[in-house]
Amino acid sequence: MTLQLYNTTRQAIPEEQLSRAVLLVLGKEGFSVESVSGIYCGNRMIRKINREFLQHDYPTDTITFRYNKGPEIDGEFYISIDVVRENAARFNVDFQQELLRVTLHSALHLAGIDDRTDRERHDMQEKEAFYLDLLQQST
Repeated sequence: MTLQLYNTTRQAIPEEQLSRAVLLVLGKEGFSVESVSGIYCGNRMIRKINREFLQHDYPTDTITFRYNKGPEIDGEFYISIDVVRENAARFNVDFQQELLRVTLHSALHLAGIDDRTDRERHDMQEKEAFYLDLLQQST
């Protein structure tokens, strides 16, 4: 089991809390970690990945790749610290809280939860809120 978080920015992030969040989501959703990497980056890197793999020429908050099927997850996610900061300001929420929410969102994508339709987005937001509550109860 390997969960590794990489911070390619100069911004400090709460790696222990973020790791705990990923493991909590995957465990509660019925999965375990084979090999998961979380890369916290800036807009330039995530825009390049978005363009190359999804043909979208703009930065986004997170991009998630799952490389296998079954209960042990092999995958990676990228989170743009820049977009998280912009969204935190836009939604008037704390940066750390938004970073945690986007990390939970990425872990839910690894667990196979989609957010393409209105119904899926609603379900995703409910799960994000559930896990945010769980994490806040445990701290």
